[in-house]
Amino acid sequence: MSGAESPTFGVDLGGTNVRCGVVDRDGVVLREVREPTPLGGDAVVATMAGLVRRLAEDFPEAAAVGVGAAGLVDRDGAVQFAPNIQGLRRAPLRRALEAELGVPVVVDNDANAAAWGEVVHGAAKGALYALVITLGTGIGGGIVARGRVIRGAHGFAAEVGHFQIDPDGPVCACGERGHWESYASGTALGRMGREWAAAGKAPGVLARAGGQVDAVTGVFVGDSAQAGEPDGVALLAEYVDYVAIGLAGLANILDPERIVVSGGLVELGDALFAPLRTAFARRVEGPEYRPEIAIVPAQLGEQAGVIGAAARARDLEAGGSGVWVR
Repeated sequence: MSGAESPTFGVDLGGTNVRCGVVDRDGVVLREVREPTPLGGDAVVATMAGLVRRLAEDFPEAAAVGVGAAGLVDRDGAVQFAPNIQGLRRAPLRRALEAELGVPVVVDNDANAAAWGEVVHGAAKGALYALVITLGTGIGGGIVARGRVIRGAHGFAAEVGHFQIDPDGPVCACGERGHWESYASGTALGRMGREWAAAGKAPGVLARAGGQVDAVTGVFVGDSAQAGEPDGVALLAEYVDYVAIGLAGLANILDPERIVVSGGLVELGDALFAPLRTAFARRVEGPEYRPEIAIVPAQLGEQAGVIGAAARARDLEAGGSGVWVR
């Protein structure tokens, strides 16, 4: 294989882990490795390069690397600001990784990469206008218009987790108060669970955490809701309403035909999506006068970032960059 037919490397740089996979042109992850996310730009580059080299031993024909990084990534592939990765500021990841590996590298925001993965191989395939929203440590977003991902003037578009819904709300990871992700991320669900447990309103959730309030996470809330426990169902319903606030606002502005939701919470299935669709229909402008906007789970799961970044690398290897528009 050669050129666009060769497999490519996809790297998903998140706040918790660095995942690296080698992916074929059909979006199949042939092999994947991962390491915990280190602190600081130099350590991040060393970790990513090490993971690529490990895979390259068995896939020497893969000669381009795509990276999706959680943060503000400019058009030169530098991460200017990453609120959920300590020490990653003004980091020229693309240039550093190319120097380290000696192969072409493209770096973009992780949610943009995941969005492109869903467009090419997943739940957004065939949609001209779509939103891809990732509910994880924070909230990431990708905006698809006319089948292409919009990056904005500086590459920073679709930082959807960071619009303010309450100026007096909780402090976001970026330092501002009341951003959407401080209410509607997976991290926020865990915080809500601990608050409810401390107030004695979530006995089922607390029991799943061994009776320790500090041990409550969003996973326990989701498990409780899936089991039909009243406190878990009620807690998830309140959380889902915050998710719907953001989705409805974005839909009012962008008018997508489809909203794809990704992240670990997608595994909750109908326990998440049924109340989310109801809450969204209650909050979007004129629901009875507009075509229904489908809200669907992502198809690529936790591999969306790796697959999308590898697809970006495939486009780079083919000599193009046409999937991105301002």
